[in-house]
Amino acid sequence: MKKGKVYLIGAGPGDPGLITLKAKKILEEADVVIYDYLANPKFLDFCKKDAEKIYVGKKAGQHTLSQEEINHLIVKKAKEGKKIARLKGGDPFLFGRGGEEAEELVKEGISFEVIPGITSAIAVPAYAGIPVTHRDYTSTLAIITGHEAEGKEESKINFAALSKIGTLVFLMGIKNLSYIVEKLIKNGKSSDTPVAVIQWGTLPNQKTACGTLKNIVEEVEKKDIKAPAIIVIGEVVKLRDKLNWFENKPLYGKKIVITRTREQASKLAEKLEELGALCYEIPTIKIEPVIDQNFYKILENLSQYHWIIFTSQNTVKIFFQELWKLGKDLRILGKAKIAVIGKATQKTLEEFKIKPDLMPEDEFTQEGLVSAFSKIEIKDKFILIPRAKNARDVLPEKLKEMGANVKILPIYETRVCYESKQELDEILKEKPDMIIFTSSSTVKNFFELCKEIKRDSFKDLIFASIGPVTSQTLRDFGFEPHIEAKEYTIDGLVEAIKNFYEKQRR
Repeated sequence: MKKGKVYLIGAGPGDPGLITLKAKKILEEADVVIYDYLANPKFLDFCKKDAEKIYVGKKAGQHTLSQEEINHLIVKKAKEGKKIARLKGGDPFLFGRGGEEAEELVKEGISFEVIPGITSAIAVPAYAGIPVTHRDYTSTLAIITGHEAEGKEESKINFAALSKIGTLVFLMGIKNLSYIVEKLIKNGKSSDTPVAVIQWGTLPNQKTACGTLKNIVEEVEKKDIKAPAIIVIGEVVKLRDKLNWFENKPLYGKKIVITRTREQASKLAEKLEELGALCYEIPTIKIEPVIDQNFYKILENLSQYHWIIFTSQNTVKIFFQELWKLGKDLRILGKAKIAVIGKATQKTLEEFKIKPDLMPEDEFTQEGLVSAFSKIEIKDKFILIPRAKNARDVLPEKLKEMGANVKILPIYETRVCYESKQELDEILKEKPDMIIFTSSSTVKNFFELCKEIKRDSFKDLIFASIGPVTSQTLRDFGFEPHIEAKEYTIDGLVEAIKNFYEKQRR
């Protein structure tokens, strides 16, 4: 049998945006992905649907598989003729045991490539505002493992030599911090040398403790810094006060729960994480198509409609996906004009190469669309509204009052995503800062999932709403929204959240 090929991939330090383009391409093509503890799970979203994903994570005291077993697994899968992505945190050849895995592949005659990753030794200090070299401070840098191979009777680290180097970066050394500090001071490093210890670097939950060699152990204990963390020692740490860009982002460290469907939540999470937030995607709703014979009948007579109105992104996607399944294309729309409720729906429509003829100018609600239609003649016009089964009737009723012949076509329904209940319960125990609601359905379903939780538990939560309709649903449940978007879009909601926290910081 033809042997497969193995790619030893560096996943970078944690921020999913720091993975390389080549690594992403291989993940999209791989038959098997064997991944570590420190490889961001979001990278698995790049994988093809039928890819086999195998977790072989190792952290202190908890090894899923031994290194020998991991080597055996990689070889076994490769001998099955598969394309293997071996995804490792950081860089595979920097304390990642990628060299050992490569040696095993050579021994077995298996073809492999190494795709380097951005190492945490440089990226994490950068996200903490610390350049590891600087012309005014030092031009020398050493990267050291904070723990050596188990079973060693004596350290092979030359602390005497290290004490003369400008910047020292210890990886995986948090448990040995006291020992590292003691050995450096004993070998001539000044006890006043600045030190930073950074936990979960490059991620929204990044946490940093700063001090000097003489007090950093106490500072780390005060800030409760634990693994995974790196230690940076040297005068360059002084630059953190001036260059600390990441931890000064407007939403840095804020824990935000997004209640949209998982497919839609990711785009919102990306925008919030770019501002420094730590997002939990907990869908309270799931979308289920409800296509029946009525849908097929209407498609056959679509040419009779003067207008087709799309009131959500979901409507656009489901409508055209079903249309393509039937072997139809855009010609079936005939001369029908298209109206959309807002910018997000417009954008989704344009993905299908269609530009809308009508959209509200500012109020992206059913009421806003009614106002837009009031400026044109629609008496005796035939209007089709594909929509959610349980949508509000404001739009069709008002259009009928204007003399239009309106046909409502339910093509999907929203249901409570009960599968999220356990995950939501766990997240609420972690005391998030904010819950985001992007529709009335997300509000109703959130409180359905939380009906056994005492209302007092929500008193410190900030509720953010995408617009007045969603806000009113919140009020119906007895909660006043703290934030309401002025523009009823995801971008408008993100801007409102950003402004809310910026005002608090002033």
